[in-house]
Amino acid sequence: MNRRKQLGVVAATALALTVTAPVAGAHSGPQHAGPAHSGHRPGSDPARATLPAGDGWASAGTGTTGGAAADASRVFTVTTWEEFRAALAVPGTEPRIVRVVGTLNATAAGCAAFEAPGYDFARYLADYDPAVWGYENEVSGPQEELRAASATAQGQAIKVKVPSNTTIVGVGRHAGITGGSLQVQAVDNVVIRDLTLESPLDCFPQWDPTDGATGAWNSEYDSLVVYGSTHVWIDHNTFTDGAHPDSSLPSYYGEVYQQHDGELDVVRGADLVTVSWNVFTDHDKTLMIGNSDSAGATDRGKLRVTLHHNLFKNVIERAPRVRFGQVDAYNNHFVVPNATYAYSLGIGQESQLVAEKNAFTLAEGVPAGKILKKWKDAPVTTTGNYVNGRPVDLLAVHNTQVPEELLRADAGWTPVLRTRVDHPRAVPWLVGLGAGAGRSR
Repeated sequence: MNRRKQLGVVAATALALTVTAPVAGAHSGPQHAGPAHSGHRPGSDPARATLPAGDGWASAGTGTTGGAAADASRVFTVTTWEEFRAALAVPGTEPRIVRVVGTLNATAAGCAAFEAPGYDFARYLADYDPAVWGYENEVSGPQEELRAASATAQGQAIKVKVPSNTTIVGVGRHAGITGGSLQVQAVDNVVIRDLTLESPLDCFPQWDPTDGATGAWNSEYDSLVVYGSTHVWIDHNTFTDGAHPDSSLPSYYGEVYQQHDGELDVVRGADLVTVSWNVFTDHDKTLMIGNSDSAGATDRGKLRVTLHHNLFKNVIERAPRVRFGQVDAYNNHFVVPNATYAYSLGIGQESQLVAEKNAFTLAEGVPAGKILKKWKDAPVTTTGNYVNGRPVDLLAVHNTQVPEELLRADAGWTPVLRTRVDHPRAVPWLVGLGAGAGRSR
């Protein structure tokens, strides 16, 4: 049977599949044959949803309720970026709900609104042309200082801090944020659901001639950053580059003028995070858990994250890349492109990744050995995963196909916070039907 027909059979038979029992050590919660809309009963208010007991790391301890208990005076409906910032700036840590209606544009005024007086991109390109500046030293001087000032102005305009005990929820199927960066920093108990988050477009990337053999453009701003925070539930969102995919970006000095950073980062001592039923699509450096090998003082024993029933479609790398954390990645669907694909699961410094019962749909010519990537020596558990509808031992195939990057088995722990575990052959259908913004209802 050819591959197209085989995938069609898998998709069709998935409808008839029942859910398997949980893997060893998994939470013995309810089993379902259809997609889950977690956290509330049908017909209830999604803004009042709380994370179900046992649903990933964010359910540990006190659990995650966000602003579910908010009084009417602390429920805000916003239709502009300015209203959104104002709602989050209201003093107090009592529960709050922010309902997003429509698309909020954080950069509606355009990049020119952030430019420092005297900044001139044409002058910047002329001053730091490798033919003039070379590749040995980082750029410095008036135009670099003005670029940095412009970048600071953009950062102040598009970054917004999310307080403790907050739920941010999209209303309807078309709610979202374009060009904004949500900062969940040093807080506890946050829920973010049902939003389409279009990646911020960095107006002022920095040229670094010392980055690699031929230099590189480096950008800032993730759609969502969880930094030093606990009990965070990120559910039923769509992360995308939207109108500005990397393929649309120009090149200067022979390098892509990269204006995107990540879609989601969980870093700097963040802990107890559940990421469920989201779509991550058409991006390069997608999801990073732990941002530095030298951050052991803040990250060791933390960065506990659960990823389940997410769709990673046409992303190049970091789905996720892990340092330090005990990360449970199960029942996710990875749709892998061909030409630009680097890897999906990055094994980094002191990481303890468990990747079980995921489904991978690889384009023709993409070897299964590329799914894992060794950044540092650390053990990994990979059991029950399927590639193009068939069971594949990801660790064994990686070690066979990439012998110069041998990985060790057994992450050394068994996840217990799982409410349901689906058969990986059913995952593409379940995730395709249930993941993404506006589908939690």
